[in-house]
Amino acid sequence: MKFDNRYKLFLCHNFKTIYFNIMSNDNKSIHEFDLNLICDYFSNLERQGPGSPEVTIKALSFIDNLTDKSQISDIGCGSGGQTMVLAQHTTGTIQGLDLFPTFIDLFNLNAAKLNLQERVKGIIGSMDDLPFHQEELDLIWSEGAIYNIGFERGLTEWREFLKTGGYIAVSEASWFTDSRPVDLNEFWMDAYPEIDTIPNKVGQMQKAGYIPVASFILPENCWLEHFYYPQDRVQVDFLKKHAGKENVKEFIANQRHETQLYYKYKAFYGYVFYIGKKY
Repeated sequence: MKFDNRYKLFLCHNFKTIYFNIMSNDNKSIHEFDLNLICDYFSNLERQGPGSPEVTIKALSFIDNLTDKSQISDIGCGSGGQTMVLAQHTTGTIQGLDLFPTFIDLFNLNAAKLNLQERVKGIIGSMDDLPFHQEELDLIWSEGAIYNIGFERGLTEWREFLKTGGYIAVSEASWFTDSRPVDLNEFWMDAYPEIDTIPNKVGQMQKAGYIPVASFILPENCWLEHFYYPQDRVQVDFLKKHAGKENVKEFIANQRHETQLYYKYKAFYGYVFYIGKKY
């Protein structure tokens, strides 16, 4: 499994947000923390990034022609919070793919709890080396994960695995405005230079060989109710579990700073769902 420092920064789909602490002198990023520590923390959350069942269903509403024969892949699935919603509103076969075995184990347990294991399966794999055949898939799904390899690269490389007329649906960090505070801009330019405005992202999708079908901004509750609020309890328990460990204290401090960053600047950025159709 190949990944460079940017890949380690964002890790497995599903740490879906940026973990630089721009207020510290060290500017410590998530890839400087132990991977086992990170997986342990996020395995306690239903979702490893912003999203909601309602948003998953809304994005799915723009996709037609799915049947019980459809082949679907959720790339960077994490523990499958969004995948299970997807499975409950489709009838096709779904493969969830993630880099980390911990998440795939949880994914398959979650599928079994919902009696979906006959058509929903998680597999370990890297999104820059997908285990699919050309034109095998009817739908590629990826919530908050595509930036692991980059929006344009992901759209371009994954296209070969889609059938003509197949769909791709991804959520991606995007600017809501043409200008933004200097410190916020510097933060994102350092962490994810591919962040861009919604019109430019739509243009990139079109350039990669898709007909843009829809795009919409994820509402605030996707960040607050479904991602940040659940972490409050997890953080307390995690600090108790790892009492006295400085790296854990630093990691939790980074998570809390990320929350503060969103509260301060949420008018300028967030996730946007982009849905495209391969022609």
